[in-house]
Order: sequence, then C-alpha cells, then structure tokens
Amino acid sequence: MPKIAAGKLEDTIRRLLAACGTPAGEAETVARHVVDANLCGHDSHGAIQIPIYIDRVEKGHIVPGAPFEIVRESPTTTVVDGHWGFGYAIAERALKLTMEKAEAQNVAACTIFRQSHVGRLGAYPTMAAKAGFIAMMTADSGRSAKSVAPFGGAEARLGTNPIAMAVPSARGEPVLIDMATSAVAAGKIKLAQARGKDIPEGWIVRADGGASTDPNDFGQGAVLLPLGGSEGHKGYGLSAMVEILSGLLTGLGFGVEPTGRHNDGCFLALFKAAAFRDPGDFGREVDEFVDYLKDTRAAAGFGEVLAPGEIERRTAEARRADGIDIEDATWNQFRALGEKYGVAVD
Repeated sequence: MPKIAAGKLEDTIRRLLAACGTPAGEAETVARHVVDANLCGHDSHGAIQIPIYIDRVEKGHIVPGAPFEIVRESPTTTVVDGHWGFGYAIAERALKLTMEKAEAQNVAACTIFRQSHVGRLGAYPTMAAKAGFIAMMTADSGRSAKSVAPFGGAEARLGTNPIAMAVPSARGEPVLIDMATSAVAAGKIKLAQARGKDIPEGWIVRADGGASTDPNDFGQGAVLLPLGGSEGHKGYGLSAMVEILSGLLTGLGFGVEPTGRHNDGCFLALFKAAAFRDPGDFGREVDEFVDYLKDTRAAAGFGEVLAPGEIERRTAEARRADGIDIEDATWNQFRALGEKYGVAVD
C-alpha cells in the first residue's frame, strides 16, 4: 500500500472534489474531515470514501453547494434541511450554530435531515468539547438501505447508527467515545474487502443465521450484528434509540425506501460545562479522573489502560509523522478519477 503524507492526501482529495464541481470551501471541509478520519485510524471513513462521494455527485445524490436551510428554530433548538449537500459542510455549520446558541442559553440542540454522509461522527463533538461544551451526537441513515440485524435476527432492519460523546478537559484533549451501535461500522467490512482480509467472527451473520469471517459475504445476504455479542440486546437497544433521535425526530422515518439515496440524519445536543461547574475545576477533575483510570494495573495481554479517545490521538501523532497507508485499490481509483477530471494524482 502506498504511504501518503497527510497534507498531500488532503490536497489531492480537495482537488478531485473541486474538479467534480464542489465549491472550494466545501471541498476543503470534506478533505479535512476525511484525512482526519485516516489520521485517527478510522480508515473506513477516510480516503476510501472519496470515490463513493464523487460517484454520488455524478448521480446527483450529493448536491455540491446545496443551501443550508433553517426550517424551524427557537433560542435553544434548530431544525436544518441540508438539501442533499455534503454532510461534512452541513453538519459543521449546524454545529457552529448550535454552539452559539448553547453559549448564550447554556443548552442547545439541533436536528439535521437531507444531507449526505457526515463521516467520523466523533469529529463534531470533539470540536464542541474543545470550546467548553459537553456534546452528544447521533446519526442514522433514514430510509436508505439497512445493514444491521436486531438482536436475535438474521436480516437487516437498522443502520450502524453511531453515537459520539465528548467532554472538555483542562489539558485541551477531550475525553471522547465514538462508536457504532453495530458490532462494527459497515465501512470496516468494505475496508477488509479492499485489503483482502478476513474479519473476526461476530461481526456479520449470513442469511441462514450462520456466522462468517468472509467480508465478501456482506452485501451477498449477510448482515451486521448489533454491538455486544452474546449481550447484543444492549447494542440493539442503543441502536433503536439512535434511530428514534436521528431518523424519527428528524422526520426521515424508518424502514427502507428502495429508491432513496444515502442520508445521514443527525441529532446534536450541547451543554455548556460552565453552567454547571467552574470550567477550570471541572476540566482539572476530568484530567484527574483520566489519570486515575490509566493508573489501573494492566490485565494479562494488555500493556496499559488507555483513556477513551487516547488511541485515536496516538494514531494521529504517528500518522502525521510517518504518513497514511492507503490501500492500492483506493489509490488506483484516485488515479482513474484524476485521469477523468484532469487532476494530477501521483
């Protein structure tokens, strides 16, 4: 696999998106978020998505430069129609607006509908936490195709339905959780397909109910399982709640509309930490709590205990220094798109 410097990868993505008609500001936003996902180790939400996005632009499923419309609001709430624009640009703008409201009113929430993929969900609560907010965000694909079986089932009824939460700290690095409520994000299956690798047992189940470690079974009748393995009812319950907040509350609905296009409905809630405690005292105590967790004696097979979000930060530091591995199949797609749109990819 080629190893690409983060800056070079971001520039290449930006130029490819601009060449297919994406306004400069949006292309920059999408490229920044996508490379951030690669840096953090979430390769399933990174560069591998760009050929998919460009294909959706060509089909009219993503509308570059789409309007950002507020269809309902109050001093603490906002409902945003993204008009099928790039989810990264729509969600980031909605986040900034919600931060302004939470700064003024201490709490604020927002729903977003009719936008494309928002990428790594944890990026948005992290931005809010760095500004002093406790943040929660959920996402659901509305009535687009489903990939996750309810607990005990063998056919898809739910999306991967991620949830992310971030809390500010005095050190400036938020405590973050960012997780699919399925056993794994669907993109990780596609990544295994692209890299020709098996997947762990417990990620997918075939249509006949049997387990599989072949990622190519996914999309051929096999579906994802909910988070939790034998305790999968917990992931199933979380997934259902995420769908209610991000699918039903946004008005996207549930189930599948066969002619529908991919749509990330989102629910975002922010709480101003300073409304509850002195932010300096709270941040220091968060850091002390993290230190308390990390000071735990490691169990057999583990070198140390990590804080939530720490592995992403360590991975980002390493990849900024050493570059990002991009699978050959993805880079070959980049080259083909470069030839099509007259963009140099090397």
